[in-house]
Amino acid sequence: MLADSHCHLNYKGLEERQAEILANARARGVTAMLNIATREREWDAVLATAEREPDVWATVGIHPHEADEHPHVDTAKLVARARHPRIAGIGESGLDYYYDHSDRARQQASFRAHIAAAREAEVPLVVHTRDAEDDTYAILAEEMGKGAYAAVIHCFTGTADFADKCLELGFSISISGIVTFKSARDLQAVAARLPIERLLVETDAPFLAPVPHRGKPGEPAFVADTVAFLAQLRGDEAGELAARTAANFHALFAKTAP
Repeated sequence: MLADSHCHLNYKGLEERQAEILANARARGVTAMLNIATREREWDAVLATAEREPDVWATVGIHPHEADEHPHVDTAKLVARARHPRIAGIGESGLDYYYDHSDRARQQASFRAHIAAAREAEVPLVVHTRDAEDDTYAILAEEMGKGAYAAVIHCFTGTADFADKCLELGFSISISGIVTFKSARDLQAVAARLPIERLLVETDAPFLAPVPHRGKPGEPAFVADTVAFLAQLRGDEAGELAARTAANFHALFAKTAP
């Protein structure tokens, strides 16, 4: 029993092989996948996959890279789409100052609109942050003061301090295949001590394939390899960690609950 809490089944490289990709995942014990949207033109396709496949759910959202191109996507539009029973979350949204593909002020405005949508629709927010920890946390904390909402920090690569602050806000943290990389010593140290009740796992497929699949397109089946590595890192039994992270996924993304 495994849950891939973040993948892009409708991205190039996976969409053309979607039936094969899903079969591979199921063969390795993946029983739930969250298909993430990053731009409005993807929403219908991402949802169609979730409507067709009983073990796939979807999100609606605008990636920070796309914020400049989507000024019209506001809280009301996100909430309206999130009413669909197969839309389990809002996002991914957040801040990315590494590439700065969109104006930072526009990223921040979009991020706040997504937080408000998650709060109103009562579904979790999927947070992307890169080279923007201070501003990301400031916005998350300030918005929490306006009313509670649930969130997961996806593909966590941040500092231990940022992890602790996010945990204090009540958020979950999702670990990707990056944790298996030899260069990821700091991330491994954080992942080893995360409270198990807040831990999720993901592939971010088709990106970030874990060892031993580096150099290949990522796919949801590879979440099994990330869990196996995490279990050894943390001193957990792999089957128990798989089941627990899947249970955490279903508890957070309540629409996916069996």
